[in-house]
Amino acid sequence: MKLFEWSLRLKGFPINEAKKTLNVIENLTTEQYSNYLSKQLLAIVDFHLEHTPFYKSLCECIDTSNWNDLPVLNKSNLQQPLEHRLSDKYTPKTIYTNKTSGSSGTPFVFAKDNFAHAITWVTFMQRYGWFNIDLNTSKQARFYGIPLDTKGYYKERFKDWLGNRYRFSVFDLSDDALEKVLRKFKRTQFSYINGYTSAIVQFAKFLERKNITLKTICPTLNVCIVTSEMLFDDDKKLLEQQFGIPVVNEYGAAELGLIAFQDKHNNWLVNSNHLYVEILDDNNQPVPYGQTGKIVITDLYNRAHPFIRYELGDLGSLSTKSTLQHPVLEKLIGRTSDLVQLPSGKKAAGLTFYYVTKTVMSKEANVKEFIIEQLELDTFRVSYVATETLTEAQKEAVQQAVDIYLEPNLKLYFEQETVLNRQKSGKLKQFTSYL
Repeated sequence: MKLFEWSLRLKGFPINEAKKTLNVIENLTTEQYSNYLSKQLLAIVDFHLEHTPFYKSLCECIDTSNWNDLPVLNKSNLQQPLEHRLSDKYTPKTIYTNKTSGSSGTPFVFAKDNFAHAITWVTFMQRYGWFNIDLNTSKQARFYGIPLDTKGYYKERFKDWLGNRYRFSVFDLSDDALEKVLRKFKRTQFSYINGYTSAIVQFAKFLERKNITLKTICPTLNVCIVTSEMLFDDDKKLLEQQFGIPVVNEYGAAELGLIAFQDKHNNWLVNSNHLYVEILDDNNQPVPYGQTGKIVITDLYNRAHPFIRYELGDLGSLSTKSTLQHPVLEKLIGRTSDLVQLPSGKKAAGLTFYYVTKTVMSKEANVKEFIIEQLELDTFRVSYVATETLTEAQKEAVQQAVDIYLEPNLKLYFEQETVLNRQKSGKLKQFTSYL
C-alpha cells in the first residue's frame, strides 16, 4: 500500500499531476530544457508581479525584463506576517505553510501552493529511488529533533508512522541513549538512515568505540542520507566504515525542498526540475562555473509565495562540468553545527536550539535573528535582534525550554543587539561553542 503517497493526496497535494510534469521535464532535450527554463522563469516573475503586491513593491523602478536586475530576496525581507507576502490568488487556508528551521539564525514562516509542494515530494521520491529507496515501503531510521510537548510529540510520531520511519531524537547523544538506538537497529528492518549529520556522526563514533559495523546487525540497510549540516570528508569515511553502506550528501531547505543530491558516482546533482540555482557575486551578478559565490535559488512553480532569486545564506560553487540542464554542486560552505556539551556529560546536536528558540518566535516575527554561544560548560549567551526587548516572561519561557530539551540549571544571559556578527560566508552560525 502506498501509504505515504496516499497521505499526501488526502491533504490535497496533486501527486499524479506532479509525477507527469516531472516525467516531461526529465525527457527534455538540451534545447527543449533551455526553452522550458526560460518560459518558467518568465512565467513565475510575471505571475508574482501581477498577483503579489509584496513582490511588485520590491520591483518598483526596476527593469523586470532583465533577469540580472531583479531583486535578490533574503530572509530578512520575508520576516513579516505571511499574509503580507501571499499571492492574492491564495489564502492561508488553501496553501501549505511551515517554518524554516532557523539554523541560519533567521527563521520565518513560508508558504507553498499545493502543486509546488507536490512536485517537491515527487523529486524526493525520484532521487531516493536512485538508491532503491521507496518512500512508501522503505523503513527509515530518522535522526531528527522532535517536539517534547505532548501534542507536538504525538503529531510528529503520527507523521513518522505515515512516512514509514522511526525517529531517534538528537537531543541526547550520550552512550546510554545510543545504546538504545543500537538495540532498535538490531530488531528493526531499516532500509536507510536519514537525518542531521552531526548526530549521525556521533552514532558512528559510538559504533567505532564498540567495534561494530551497523550493516552486520541490520543487513536490510541500503544507504545513509545526511542533511541539514556540512558533511566533511573524514566524517563521510567514518560513516561508510561503521555503517557498511553508501553515504549520500543531501542539500536542502524547508522552504525550497531538495536542492542537491549525490548520485551513485558522487556527483552532487542540483535539482533543476523545479529549481533554478544561481551563484552570484557581491553585486548579485552571476559568476562563472567553478567560482565561489552566494547561492541564490528560484522556485519555478511556487505561486503562493515568491521565492525568486532567493538568497539562502550559503556560499558555494557549481562545477565546471555543469550544464544548464544538469548543474553539479562542487562546493558548499556553511551549514556546520557544533555539538552542545553539558555538565552532566550529555551531548546534543547544535540544532537543538532551533526547538528552544521556537518558544520566542511569533507571527509578528518579533525576534529577527539570534545566535547562541556556549561560554562555559553551564553558561550560554543568547544574542538577538528584535523589534522589542524580550520580556522576563519570554526569557523564562526560553529557560524552561532549555531545561526540557537540554537539562536544568544551565545559565542563560540575554543580550539584545542591533546587528549580529556574521561568518565570513555571510551566514549566521546559530550555535558556537567556545569550550
